[in-house]
Amino acid sequence: MRRDLRYLGPIAALAFGLAVAGCASSDGLAGRYSDGGGAYVSSDRRVVEIPASERGEAVSFTGISERGEPVSSDDYAGRVYVVNFWYAACGPCIVEAPLLEEVWQEFQDQEVGFLGINIYDQPATAVSFAEDNGITYPSVIDVNEGKVKLAFAAVTPIQATPTTLVLDRQGRVAARIIGQLQSASILSTLVSDALAEAP
Repeated sequence: MRRDLRYLGPIAALAFGLAVAGCASSDGLAGRYSDGGGAYVSSDRRVVEIPASERGEAVSFTGISERGEPVSSDDYAGRVYVVNFWYAACGPCIVEAPLLEEVWQEFQDQEVGFLGINIYDQPATAVSFAEDNGITYPSVIDVNEGKVKLAFAAVTPIQATPTTLVLDRQGRVAARIIGQLQSASILSTLVSDALAEAP
């Protein structure tokens, strides 16, 4: 049964924004959840909540942050966390950055984690982006090996930049936003839903 989330913005605005920015490309995974089974799928198929019974395996990864610190899936064990795939020259990534930070600030005291996955830039560029845009959560630098993106791609296609994932306490993908986040409330609701699930 699809959930009717009234907070979603107009489809035309989303489509226009993605077309103008040109960073995001569509992928078809959202269609798998449009047939019912308890999933919510936005009418433009860019925001998807995945029922617990339909989630894939837990994602396991290791990487190094833009500040040279080790980061791994173990750091988020037992917590809901958000993963955002981005790079500094991506227009939609710039636009959505303050929205992601807003949700991070809202939930960090509730043991929710946030992690960026930078797929193109070297550390200095990622650090500069964070400082310029007020981003306080870390990002993995994945440009050289791409192994972190591959770890997530093993359970859900990552064909658009930006893409934002919400992972449940078991480390499974519980929700996905393809393309630019249109409002903080969308992500906030997805995180709240994951937090409300039984541990």
